Amino acid sequence: MTDFINHILHEFDLPLKNPVLIFSLILFIILLSPILLRKINIPGIIGLIIAGVIIGPHGLNILERNSAVNLFSTIGLLYIMFIAGLELDMNEFKANRNKSLLFGFFTFIIPIAIGFPVCFYLLQYDFNASFLTASMFATHTLVAYPIVSKLGVSKNQAVAVTVGGTILTDTAVLIILAVIIGNSKGSLTQEFWIRLGTSLAIFSGIMFFVIPKIAQWFFSKLESEKQSHYIFVLSVVFFAAFLAEVAGVEPIIGAFMAGLALNKLIPNSSALMNRIEFIGSSLFIPFFLISVGMIVNVSVILNGPMAIIVAGTLTAVALLGKWLAAWFTQLAFNYSGTQRQLIFGLSSAHAAATLAVILVGFKAGILDENILNGTVLLILITCIAASFAAESAAKKIIVQSPDDGSFNKTPVEQSEHILLPIANAANIEKILELTIFIKDKKSVNPISVLSVVSNDHDAELNVFKARKKLEESVKQASASETKINIITTIDHNAASGISRISKEIMADIIVLGWPQRAGFIDKLIGEKVGNILNSTDKTLFICHLKKPLVVHKQIIIVVPPLAEHENGFGLWLAKMAKLAQELSLTIRLYCNEATKNAVDRFLKNTKVTTPVATQMFTDWDNFLILSQGIQEDDLLVLISARKGATSYMGILDDLPSKLENNFFSNSRIIVYPQQYGDHSMIELYDDFSAEPLHKGIEVVQKIRRGVDTFFKKKRRT
Repeated sequence: MTDFINHILHEFDLPLKNPVLIFSLILFIILLSPILLRKINIPGIIGLIIAGVIIGPHGLNILERNSAVNLFSTIGLLYIMFIAGLELDMNEFKANRNKSLLFGFFTFIIPIAIGFPVCFYLLQYDFNASFLTASMFATHTLVAYPIVSKLGVSKNQAVAVTVGGTILTDTAVLIILAVIIGNSKGSLTQEFWIRLGTSLAIFSGIMFFVIPKIAQWFFSKLESEKQSHYIFVLSVVFFAAFLAEVAGVEPIIGAFMAGLALNKLIPNSSALMNRIEFIGSSLFIPFFLISVGMIVNVSVILNGPMAIIVAGTLTAVALLGKWLAAWFTQLAFNYSGTQRQLIFGLSSAHAAATLAVILVGFKAGILDENILNGTVLLILITCIAASFAAESAAKKIIVQSPDDGSFNKTPVEQSEHILLPIANAANIEKILELTIFIKDKKSVNPISVLSVVSNDHDAELNVFKARKKLEESVKQASASETKINIITTIDHNAASGISRISKEIMADIIVLGWPQRAGFIDKLIGEKVGNILNSTDKTLFICHLKKPLVVHKQIIIVVPPLAEHENGFGLWLAKMAKLAQELSLTIRLYCNEATKNAVDRFLKNTKVTTPVATQMFTDWDNFLILSQGIQEDDLLVLISARKGATSYMGILDDLPSKLENNFFSNSRIIVYPQQYGDHSMIELYDDFSAEPLHKGIEVVQKIRRGVDTFFKKKRRT
């Protein structure tokens, strides 16, 4: 019995050695520290860093920084940089790349300009030590980024500018590190510059040209292997980090580049993105934050006044330099004080790159122990200050502008309801993914997936089978944390069931699959879809997705004249802009001048940053001329209209079959906008038939087109 007790006690000898016990302790810290500190309004990130200080080798010595801790710490740091690159709104970044360059310049030059004279003249260090320490002030780690991301402010322009500037300044500092080390060793030769430039060029080529093509091929060929997608992404991240190290820069640069390379292929609302963020924020990133605390040695303040002076000076210069950079950025771009605080919060934390610079300089004999210890305290203080500043600013932005960077919300949009009727459960995946991407994330309603079963003697059994198939098919939505409501109903025909359920749940949008019945090519909008169009006033999307959404290059939208006068105009345009934002695509619009102006006004009023290029198009009789400018990887969207609508033209009835025959290899969507502002309006005229009037109008339109064609031929001859 005594041996057993001694064995148990031996397991708890400090520092802990048992890997299972160590991992269990780390998990309890990750679980409890944010919960406990949240009660006193301290960000969870700070709790993890403080916990690292307490259990680390310079605290209670419960854990030591062994190879396992270092491995998880490295993974967590790479994860932060990878997610920052992955969540970056590429359209916003491209639109503001000059702002990112200017911020990168400010946050690089200002801390160095302040830090070098302080280290050289005040602290009396030599040139190499002073310049290397000053360059350390220019670095920053996005320690506070998980706070901003969790609060939903990551799409704010200030965040995009800061993240873009981060990679610029950290890359510049880490190149300076290589140069300073080379200079101290006397190896700063022409060969050094050629080798560094060549390796960085090769690394950039691999990341931005080779990796995206491999990833696109992988996601297309193994579309159903969802678990393999996550493993592939992790492989790319760590391989990119390794390539960066080989190229002569820090691995964090490679992880960030991996995020940029995969940005377009991993939409924010996708199940894959949810897995990446969940595992990172649950395990790897907290592990990194704990490891940051473990390197802090609070006892350095007892090493004499010089240690305190150096630590205090370094911390003050670091925070002042980053605040001034944020202030100059605010002045340059007319940002608000809250955005300045957000930029400061994101860019003032010093951790990974800072530690890399100082440790390399210390091991090379350029920096002394006072600088090393002072930097360790600087890391603790700046991480705490940055977390408070970022969280406070993010909350202010939410309060001041709840829809910043998103679409303006109305009560109707916040209760948006999308109905997704499914005839064949095997075809649900791509259409469900599209529906998830366009769904308003603030809507309290789920996506309703509907299956209509014929009303015959096997109806009850068929309802059970249909529901079971749908439940198996919507796992994708649960992986992306999207609420799904499965509805199975009995009706005489599918169109009647869809129409009835859409009214019962007050759906705003109905998303249908492209009809597949034999003989439907000649008259694509047949009885089923026609009945839905006539019996509902919902915005209707008819989708045929040939490829995964993430592999498309741009969205082509063809809009008929007067479409801007339809009540559903803003809804379909907002959904297309949201889809483009999710996929980081541009929109190419074919329409007339009046519609272009209406689109521009809408995008401006709703603060949508999606790039939209417009081409004038009025010759609807020669619709197929559009095929000259459309590639296979383009998503083709045709805005049609119900008969009797303001924008209805007889030629629109022929276009579905033309799309089927002439754009067969393209993914395509036909949109029928809502026609009336009040859903009940259509019910007022249930007994009224306008069919004779419609036919008369169609005859007149055909005669007009025939006359126009005749005179065009005459003019050519």
